[in-house]
Amino acid sequence: QVQLVESGGGPAQAGGSLRVSCDASGVSASIYDMGWFRQAPGKEREFLAAIIRRDGITYYADSVRGQLTISSVSRDNAKVMVYLQMNSLIPETTAVYYCAAGYRLRTVYNIKSRYTLWGHGTKVTVSS
Repeated sequence: QVQLVESGGGPAQAGGSLRVSCDASGVSASIYDMGWFRQAPGKEREFLAAIIRRDGITYYADSVRGQLTISSVSRDNAKVMVYLQMNSLIPETTAVYYCAAGYRLRTVYNIKSRYTLWGHGTKVTVSS
């Protein structure tokens, strides 16, 4: 069964850095593209970053470009880790961060409905 499991969230200080991880067990490296979203309290879930698995090309939301880095490491054909490195944290980045997977997302990477697999999220709380 394909699962996405996020980890690495927790408390963080403004100005600091944090990396959240996604264990994409069973997600085929040749099929699924991966993305990160976040949902702040009282707000809609928003797209942050995506990585096209076939060639590693990355895409970012304009609002977070330069602040986040998405990366992917394939340990073997059955297990892939996807990371989101966050720098220069501010309290407004407090949110639940979600990992997601979808098929052929190159032209629709920022559309939430095109992602068919979702993790349960990991909460990041940034304090000043």
